Amino acid sequence: MKKIVITGGAGFLGHHVVEYFLKNTNWKICVLDKLTYAARGLDRIRDIEVYDKDRISFFSYDITKPISEGIYRETGSASYIIHLAAESHVDNSITDPTPFIMSNVVGTMNMLNFARKCDNLKAFNYFSTDEVFGPASEGQFYKEWDRYNSTNPYSASKAAGEELSLAWANTYQIPLFITHTMNIFGERQHPEKYIPLCIRKILKHGLIKIHSNEEKTKSGSRFYIHARNVADGIAFLLDNFEQREKYNIVGEQEVTNLDLAKKISKIIGKPLNYEMVDFHSSRPGHDLRYALDGTRMANLGWTPPMSFEKSLEKTINWTLKRKEWIEL
Repeated sequence: MKKIVITGGAGFLGHHVVEYFLKNTNWKICVLDKLTYAARGLDRIRDIEVYDKDRISFFSYDITKPISEGIYRETGSASYIIHLAAESHVDNSITDPTPFIMSNVVGTMNMLNFARKCDNLKAFNYFSTDEVFGPASEGQFYKEWDRYNSTNPYSASKAAGEELSLAWANTYQIPLFITHTMNIFGERQHPEKYIPLCIRKILKHGLIKIHSNEEKTKSGSRFYIHARNVADGIAFLLDNFEQREKYNIVGEQEVTNLDLAKKISKIIGKPLNYEMVDFHSSRPGHDLRYALDGTRMANLGWTPPMSFEKSLEKTINWTLKRKEWIEL
């Protein structure tokens, strides 16, 4: 039976990846997670319908420290490592970059050194972000190897992690690939994120601040993608990646933040109360538009299994039944 190590597996995206491998394989799953505020303990993993305590081993560990001998003895026979653990909230990185450098750079180095010791390792996935490329102008879509232009400490830390990953793959021949993904949403997402925030605000008739341009006439846009689609893309690449390559896992539809809020309002059936706000001028690092080119994955034969519209509706309806997940 194969073994997979998933760092950050108790977090939002991580628990969806855990769920995917529980549903689609018989593998043993080892979760490494520091259990920060973003994890809600093990609540997310326990809430998975297919949760199987006999297949999941959990290790509470801070990867900013070198992986201990005890952790290695329990997980070192892994066939796959999916490195998701990261500090990821841009606002927090602007306030204090230090935890982002420690987790996303030093932590990545420690996981790469751990991978060097894993004799059975078939693939290491470094999970990165569209934000390493910086803002995209209208009609621009970044390919995997385009130049970086990090505009906040979070994206800079992820770009640094990418370079470390390539260096370790080149130097130590770790079987490694890198993925870039855009804004991820889904069930059990932290209420600080945009979609659960909108749901909460609309239910309570609150004011939603829409990230816009300086003139407050045009809202920012993203390619939102459900966490289950991301997990499917990662699993696809475990069997189809090329050594030291990069892949964009992209949602199929671009949507402005204002249009997304309107869609959420319509599905909920309650009015939308919003204000266009120029975030970027007051807090540099908030980019108006990100966009990735998904051609490479499409040419390999992968497309998101579920559409954006269906994923959004399903997520909102699930959240309306489980409002405890959007309470602060």
